[in-house]
Amino acid sequence: VVADIKMPGKDGFELLETLRNLDGAKNVPVIMLTGANENDLKRRALDLGAADLLNKPVNLQDLLARIRNVLLLKSYQDELKAHNDTLEHRVAERTVELEESRLDIIWRLAKAGEYRDEMTGSHVMRVGCYSRAIAEDLGMPRNFVETIFLTSPIHDIGKIGVSDTILLKPGKLTPEERKTMEQHCAIGADILLQEPKGMEPFLAWQGIDSAMGRPVADNPILKMASSIAMTHHERWDGGGYPQGLAGEDIPFESRIVALSDVYDALCCARPYKPAYPENKVLAIIGDEAGRHFDPDVYTSFERLVSEFRLIRAQFSDETCPQPRKKETADA
Repeated sequence: VVADIKMPGKDGFELLETLRNLDGAKNVPVIMLTGANENDLKRRALDLGAADLLNKPVNLQDLLARIRNVLLLKSYQDELKAHNDTLEHRVAERTVELEESRLDIIWRLAKAGEYRDEMTGSHVMRVGCYSRAIAEDLGMPRNFVETIFLTSPIHDIGKIGVSDTILLKPGKLTPEERKTMEQHCAIGADILLQEPKGMEPFLAWQGIDSAMGRPVADNPILKMASSIAMTHHERWDGGGYPQGLAGEDIPFESRIVALSDVYDALCCARPYKPAYPENKVLAIIGDEAGRHFDPDVYTSFERLVSEFRLIRAQFSDETCPQPRKKETADA
């Protein structure tokens, strides 16, 4: 655009401001012309985004040369923008791929904790959905809701360290077996909080100093996942394990997962119990409000019973893929 500063109606400065506020025109180069001699005109024109200000009378060849230079510069800017857009698109695609891989690994890790127990089926998926629903209902921030949705399914990853004779025992555990079973909380937290020493050879091969990486404890996903793994069996009244925490000393995410986990366990068959009918489940959960469960979390659960019912139907063990059956010795 070539425009004079003094024009009938809208002057050149107003035109510049209008162009800079239009999405399709804000990067169009503008050369201003003026017959005035005020010293601050050029500064003002450049501040408003003009490419140059030329004094009249203007030599035609000088004007054409300036236009060519401005258009050449604009073509370079357009090329650079197109290149940056392409890079941003590739980075966005790669970011999506990495995010999908991360989510896939998290869910596979969650299933690893349940893999040896054929009866738990899609338990981890349901616990994640229940926990997300409660967090949303209680008005938690979006990042908290997303993180608990991702990490709550990993609550029992520590079961990997518990023997089958205890994990699959079809009856009441002895005090010694109970103590061993309770260790799955600390085992899970340890798995999730250990520094990834196995990454050091890869980082060295990539020429990356491993000391520059962020500590595992600063990773929000691993931080919440380890918190849930360690404390999801704590009770509001302090009678839980492994630390005997009570009330608000129990991390909020674990108070949510505690109810979600118990609800689903009561609804489903386990080696030590049959599946209970819903009315019995609701009665047990209600009796434990203020003892096992945070009263606020229980109040949220009461509002969400119908949604929990829908989640159980959507991700029932009959409709979701089951863990592969263990092969027999003969096979």
